[in-house]
Amino acid sequence: MMAAEVAWGDAALDPAVVELRAEIARLRRALGGRAVIDQALGMMMALVPCPRREAGTLLTDVARHCDLSRREVAAALVATSEGSPFPKHLDQALRGALRRLHGADRT
Repeated sequence: MMAAEVAWGDAALDPAVVELRAEIARLRRALGGRAVIDQALGMMMALVPCPRREAGTLLTDVARHCDLSRREVAAALVATSEGSPFPKHLDQALRGALRRLHGADRT
């Protein structure tokens, strides 16, 4: 039987369909994470102020120092716009990232 002939109920048995469903799930997660990262980058650009590239560098730096994903750091930052406190360890990491970034600007 060809893959196109697989009935909907049997689709889970076709490895190609299983692979496509997994890919769709990965893409949905990536798109969901991208929105919050874009919001956080905008906040950084406005608050620091800095261009998008530097905002991305700051976000990545904080994520690495706190052993978190960029999406997790971005979500914490965006949550502050709704009244949630920015976690102390993220705040400290952001301050360090800003010092490193501004120190690199001087050289």
